[in-house]
Amino acid sequence: ASTIVRSSESVGNEMSAATVSYLHRVREILAGSLRSVEAGESLDLESLVTELASCLNSLSENVASNASDDEHENDVTLNASDDEENDVIIQVLDEILKFLASPRIDQDVMDALSFELPKAISKFAGLSSRCLELAEAIVDRFVEACNPRDMLSVLCEALDAARVSLSLSSSSTPLLHGLSKVFISVRRRHYEQLKVAVPIVVNVLKDMSLEPDIQPEGLFDKALGIAVSIKDVASKLEKEEGTNVRSLLGLYLMQITAVLSVSIKDKVDSGVPLVMQLKPLLAYCGLTHLGLITGNDPERLLSTISKDDDDFLNSFHDINLGASLLFIWARISPEVADVANDVDELQSNPAKRWQAYGMLKHILASGDLLWEFKRRTIEVLLDIVKGVAPSQCNEEIDWFTSILKCLVYFSQAVTLVIMYAPDADLRKKTFETLKRIISDIPVSQRFDVLKALVTNSQSSTMRGILLDQVKNNMSTSSLQATDCDAHVSELVELVLKPPHGGPPLFPDQSDEVLAALNLYRFALLNDGNGFLSKKTLERDYKGWLLPLRTIVSGSIAENQREKDHDQESSLEILCILNRIESLLYWCIELVEERLKSH
Repeated sequence: ASTIVRSSESVGNEMSAATVSYLHRVREILAGSLRSVEAGESLDLESLVTELASCLNSLSENVASNASDDEHENDVTLNASDDEENDVIIQVLDEILKFLASPRIDQDVMDALSFELPKAISKFAGLSSRCLELAEAIVDRFVEACNPRDMLSVLCEALDAARVSLSLSSSSTPLLHGLSKVFISVRRRHYEQLKVAVPIVVNVLKDMSLEPDIQPEGLFDKALGIAVSIKDVASKLEKEEGTNVRSLLGLYLMQITAVLSVSIKDKVDSGVPLVMQLKPLLAYCGLTHLGLITGNDPERLLSTISKDDDDFLNSFHDINLGASLLFIWARISPEVADVANDVDELQSNPAKRWQAYGMLKHILASGDLLWEFKRRTIEVLLDIVKGVAPSQCNEEIDWFTSILKCLVYFSQAVTLVIMYAPDADLRKKTFETLKRIISDIPVSQRFDVLKALVTNSQSSTMRGILLDQVKNNMSTSSLQATDCDAHVSELVELVLKPPHGGPPLFPDQSDEVLAALNLYRFALLNDGNGFLSKKTLERDYKGWLLPLRTIVSGSIAENQREKDHDQESSLEILCILNRIESLLYWCIELVEERLKSH
């Protein structure tokens, strides 16, 4: 044991000595520079910046290495050494701050150091509250003394570099703190400057939200500080530039709502007090919950921003997710807003209702959010569709056609929840939601949506469910008036004769095969208008009904032979195959009868 203690003491002493040597070196560099300034000698600024930055970077690497070693050594002596190391770093940062505060330091020195020091000293911000305090004070000193436009570029570059840091959350704090002050200090071309800087901030915040140990409160404080700063800038501007900055702020609020929501790893309700703080900012930007959930507000704000700026738009690709989440947050807490009137408006206005469906798909399709957000979204959808009567419209609707692709994506997102939701209650509610939304689709386009869903689904069970919905919707009098029966054969063929080749696999694809045969049987029994022509029937009969009969018979015989080895499994498969065989023979008989009558 004494050997271990001596070893730990030796390691601790080596760590302390190495750290102290950096302190001495920083003092030498700063003292030498100050003497040169006082003596009126020319100062080699490039050498000063290089030496000081190199020393600080080496120190940060040494600290990171020591921290890594500490993970393997949990000893009181090492902990004491960590405290000594922290004290030394505090002295280093304090020496730098005193140097920058000296009235004898001219502007050239400040400008030269401003390009490297913010990036270097930010790496120590996470060591202690005192280190963070000193790092912020150093950045503040540069913000006060240097050109705001130059500092904007410096801090943005430092933030971008910090994204590869192992401690992004702590190292970005003094930089974001400084940036919020720089925004207000910029004297002209505010919008152009913000349009460059804000996407960098958004990317940093998004990276932070994905850190496993991130605290939502700390993340939100950083994001809110930037938002308040942008608002202060906008309030001083007039006309077009003021409108542009407000639009930028509105988009930023949507984006950080998405970022905050992703960072919540425990209880959704814990985020309510945070989101409440956005309420006055949302109102300042003219955002309403109805405008957010229909997508009109995001579209309006984007229309003021250049849509050709790909770099900008790539950083704000979660604004629709954020806009949808703001509506959900409003439902979570009555203190945020009472959205009951908005739900009534969505129930009575089909165009706005379908816009809302298209927006809410972003929550349902997200893989980064807690399931609780999806549960809340499904509950909102149920509230909306429960007050809507099934559509009986047979005419083409222009606005619906324009968002048809988006609605297919929405329905696909709903099916993902049905398949992967962690509890039966949510799956049940989601399935009920899907049925009601399908019935809300105008009759003339309902079959197209269902066909797209079946075609793009990769799950046999889900395809079976969707094919059942095709059958159920065919049974309505309104849908019988369309020519959907003419396309049933094509839809069934996707399952029974897959386009990628080969027959359906049993028992993996049993669900969709059963549903497809059941749909085909229903179409045969209800084809009063003769949409299934003799040519179609002959193609179906020879193309996949007879070949499928051979495959099913072979599968049944094979499972009969394997029954002795795994009786329980084989019996279950045989039951499914027997159901398929029975339904298949029924379809074959119906087709043969129809062919005889032609």
